[in-house]
Amino acid sequence: MTTADRAATAKAAALAEPVERVGRGWTSALSLANGAIWVGWYGPLQILLASQAEDFAPGSGMSKEAMLAWVTGVGAVVSLAANPLFGALSDRTTSRRGRRTPWIVAGTAGGALSLLLLAGAGGVWTMALGWCLVQLTLNAAFAAVTAAVPDRVPRLQRGSVGGWLGVAQILGVVGGTGLATAAGGVGAGYVACAVFTALGVLPYVLRYEDLRLAEEDRPAWSWRDFAAGFWLSPRRYPDLGWAWLTRFLMNLSNALVLLYLLYYLRDRLHHADPEGGVLILTAVNGLTLLATVVVGGVWSDRIGRRKPFVIWSGVLMAVATAMLAAWQTWPGAIVAAALLGVGFGVFTSVDFALMTDVLPKAGDRGKDLGVINVANALPQVAAPALAAPIVTYLGGYRVLYVASAVICLAGAVLVRRIRGVD
Repeated sequence: MTTADRAATAKAAALAEPVERVGRGWTSALSLANGAIWVGWYGPLQILLASQAEDFAPGSGMSKEAMLAWVTGVGAVVSLAANPLFGALSDRTTSRRGRRTPWIVAGTAGGALSLLLLAGAGGVWTMALGWCLVQLTLNAAFAAVTAAVPDRVPRLQRGSVGGWLGVAQILGVVGGTGLATAAGGVGAGYVACAVFTALGVLPYVLRYEDLRLAEEDRPAWSWRDFAAGFWLSPRRYPDLGWAWLTRFLMNLSNALVLLYLLYYLRDRLHHADPEGGVLILTAVNGLTLLATVVVGGVWSDRIGRRKPFVIWSGVLMAVATAMLAAWQTWPGAIVAAALLGVGFGVFTSVDFALMTDVLPKAGDRGKDLGVINVANALPQVAAPALAAPIVTYLGGYRVLYVASAVICLAGAVLVRRIRGVD
């Protein structure tokens, strides 16, 4: 096949339902790119932003908890808009490099530069600006990486591919936390995360050709139609609505657990090395997640069912979160982290496949997944608003983790309302 023939085939395939299974190399490269983006997010979220808030809070009129909640909340608001916006723009992109690749390159480059800005932050305003830019740019890359899956992966392979993306996600969380901890300082931690984020996408963008959208297949531009496209009516698409709500509740529960984890170890458990404790818990969580995330996705693909996996993983996560309220010791935290990893591993891979199964239109995959990914970002806004008053005024960490467990259980139960997926 000539280069021109391959280009024509790629253009024709851009809006088609994929039927050819992707290979291990493609899955590995896309997973590495995904993991690199999560390094750029979670090095700051787990360690670096909390450390900066602790440095900048004295004399600012805010507690470290309130400052961290404000900065991460504002950044999450940016993420809410950025993910669907860049997903929609990638749907319409007719570049020679394809629809998704240009946004992966631009997003990760911008994210790396934004992390370097955070490295030199001298106060809360620079810290907030840098984090907002990180959210803006890395969400552009993440929207494109996510949309590549329904573009290229057939339905009955999406559970296993989603599992490997989940592996990359948790390795990105662990890797970001490890880089932030081992780099030897806040500035060095940001630099390490920036370098890894920029380099991690190169194997995918350099080795694999993206599907190109033909000019004639791009819809005519209209501001009104473009803006209206972001509303996906739950009445018109009820399965998508229930799937979105399920993901939102599960991620809200997870965000409530993670937001003050450093402070929980320091102030409630009085752990001698809270930063190291966060790394240990993240590693334990990651190991158990790695043990289940691919297995859950492959098993779901083989039997052709999604909902039972999501339901029971949610129940297990709720039980583990409740343990943080009832068993407030270092061994209890380790056991809870392990169980959360088991549950979240299965949830991550199978829920991703479930989401791609309920997408309405091939031409709007990036935008629709961006709207779905709002269910990942919105909890970052809601969690600080819920967690700060609970910890400060309404009973502390015990009440926080009970509330988190109830929210997670509600998400598991509502999966039953999805009718179009087994």
